[in-house]
Amino acid sequence: MGTVGGGTDETAGERRQLINVAYRLLGSVTEAEDAVQDAYARWYGLPRSRRDEIRSPGAWLTTVTGRICLDLLGSARVRRERYVGAWLPEPLPDRTEWDRARGARPTGSTSLADPADQIVLDESVAMAFLVVLESMTPAERVAFVLHDVFRYPFAEIADVLGRTPAACKQLAASARRRVSPAGAPVTATGRAEVVRHVKEAWESKDIAALVGLLDPAAVMTADGGGMVGTVLRPVEGGARIAAYMVAIADRAPGLELLERSVNGVAGLVAQRAGVVMTVAAFDVSDGRVSRIWVIRNPEKLRPWTREA
Repeated sequence: MGTVGGGTDETAGERRQLINVAYRLLGSVTEAEDAVQDAYARWYGLPRSRRDEIRSPGAWLTTVTGRICLDLLGSARVRRERYVGAWLPEPLPDRTEWDRARGARPTGSTSLADPADQIVLDESVAMAFLVVLESMTPAERVAFVLHDVFRYPFAEIADVLGRTPAACKQLAASARRRVSPAGAPVTATGRAEVVRHVKEAWESKDIAALVGLLDPAAVMTADGGGMVGTVLRPVEGGARIAAYMVAIADRAPGLELLERSVNGVAGLVAQRAGVVMTVAAFDVSDGRVSRIWVIRNPEKLRPWTREA
């Protein structure tokens, strides 16, 4: 501890980093924003003399945000037991990409009003990675994300988890083992080409082409949250997924498919009359689609409503 006089400007500048940390921990833009707001409320709730004693307001805010997220993760399992169907992380759009598609000139800055705009789109927010994080215990997830993604030392993570640095190191190692080894590397261009072919096959209702693009053991998981119609259980097998996709195409006239980045990775967005109805993320291994995550819950598509 030392005297630094934690000022408003200094702590306000930490918001983007905190949003990035919280989203990766929670998989929800809304919950991430609430966690960060709560951390700031606790900061400004401290007496000014106490704030002035804190050497690094950013580290303090990160610790508090991490603890809030840890508590939320602990209660998430209970809340998701009541969730209708599968729960998937909230998908993120690439605002610059949508601007280019509309012919608008990118502003070069993010909107402070929208936390989704402040999240850095890298491999640590890819849907495949976020889904793996969901399989971890809350403590594993916090230790792994803070250390492996954000490079925080275990001594600082220990303050978040209330454990020893050695115990935090073990948690991160355990979490790391849950990350399955990838198949043959797929470039961003190669991934985009596979997704484009899926779009074309879906639009032409070509089951044979879809089966050829899907891994025989592929799995499709959909999240409607009980608010819109969708399958409540994962669809397994490339042939079954292809048949399901064509059946949906038959029942969804006027649906327009767009190639768009989803969490920084090539994906598809379905819209009707300019309104985003569905966002689909893909995992591609060995040149074929191995996983499809379909988000239809309108509450999770709010960051996309500005885009269409």
